[in-house]
Amino acid sequence: MAATPTVRRRMLGAELRRIREGLNLRVDDVAARLGWHQSKVSRLENGRHGVKANEVGILLDVYEISDPETREALATLAREGKRRVWWQPYSDVISQRYASFISFEAEAVAIRNFESSLIPGLLQTADYARAVTRKLQPEGTTEEVNALVDVRLARQNAALRREEPLKLWAIVDEAALRRVVGNKAIMAKQLQQLIAASREPNVTLQVVPFDAGAHPGVLGSFMIMEFPVRNDLDVVYTEALTSSLYLERDDDVTAYDHAFDRLRAAALDVGPSRRLVTQIAKELE
Repeated sequence: MAATPTVRRRMLGAELRRIREGLNLRVDDVAARLGWHQSKVSRLENGRHGVKANEVGILLDVYEISDPETREALATLAREGKRRVWWQPYSDVISQRYASFISFEAEAVAIRNFESSLIPGLLQTADYARAVTRKLQPEGTTEEVNALVDVRLARQNAALRREEPLKLWAIVDEAALRRVVGNKAIMAKQLQQLIAASREPNVTLQVVPFDAGAHPGVLGSFMIMEFPVRNDLDVVYTEALTSSLYLERDDDVTAYDHAFDRLRAAALDVGPSRRLVTQIAKELE
């Protein structure tokens, strides 16, 4: 499987682009000075192409950046953009698309997630995840399904139980709570897990009740990923049956920021949300 674009590569590219634009240099100016093709410079700046630490040094020479701390910081980003990742052992069962998603999730410091039909992936139990995977990939073997469930659980551990855990703000439509996935026993256990997760200090859970009527989430689920650098690196992730879409333009991210804020207003507060989940779980028992 080819290397996936990582947040570190995006951070490096964004910084290289900022430096170039600050010097009023065009991409073709830089390419001409280095004897590179213009597309190589563009790929480096958009994070879609890896760059060696010595190539970063060459670029910084062209930009006349001599500060040792800046040079070392950017060289470190280049080296870490190629580092081995925890999901590498699963490369034979996860798609390029899924690997790209995991690479973004692994670097995020906060995620705001709205789910219209299912429990958020980071809060799913193994049995619930297995039931979902079997329906979404009916052609998969038992071993492949189990491997994908293992990846899901590993994602949860890597994101929510790391030294500085991810901050997850999940808003779930009531439909996702009432849709019985697997069977009633699996669903009841899933809702109990959701209640427990909602008590963790890094997890905020809200539910949009049916009586909220139409709301900004009726058009589908989405996720806003925030990273430990400038806000202009935030990403909106949406998914369809055969494709994924990453939105990075400021106006797109802002639109989803506003949609999430409206969903927060339409949803029940944390306490009432937890009580509704508890009520639905009891109905399944």
